[in-house]
Amino acid sequence: MADLPEPWLRGPFPDVHPLLAPVLFAFQQTREDLAHHTVGLTAAQVWARPHGLAPLGFHMRHIAGSVDRLIIYLEGGLLSDAQIAELAAEMAPGADLPELMERIEQALHRAEGVVRSLDPAALGEPRWVGRKRLPTTVIGLLTHIAEHTQRHLGQAISAAKLARAV
Repeated sequence: MADLPEPWLRGPFPDVHPLLAPVLFAFQQTREDLAHHTVGLTAAQVWARPHGLAPLGFHMRHIAGSVDRLIIYLEGGLLSDAQIAELAAEMAPGADLPELMERIEQALHRAEGVVRSLDPAALGEPRWVGRKRLPTTVIGLLTHIAEHTQRHLGQAISAAKLARAV
């Protein structure tokens, strides 16, 4: 991967509309950067809280969980009680690095299937988020899924670097 340019510079995805591709590029970047920056970390490092900051494990759980939750909204659904409970437990230590990576892979894989199946003509359709049913659109959710995933990826990379340095 070090020899390859970032995913968005590798050319278009076959059979994916160009307005849907940025989300898929963000997911691939997430996979690659997490694999690179977390290699060799111990469970203690994954859940370390240097300077009181959120641990790497939290950011990894949050990436997987938030992608799942936002995809539910993209599909027009509501969160289950289990998803809400999962959100509340994201900071709790416990899962090791392979478990966290697998959870992210599952969430990204499912989300990719949903994104690939979208009709680009639906990008302007309304969607609602949360119990308050805050208004957005399909393209609004797609944009947020990509940027939110990248935001937490950056925080995860920083947390991994800090955990190694302590």
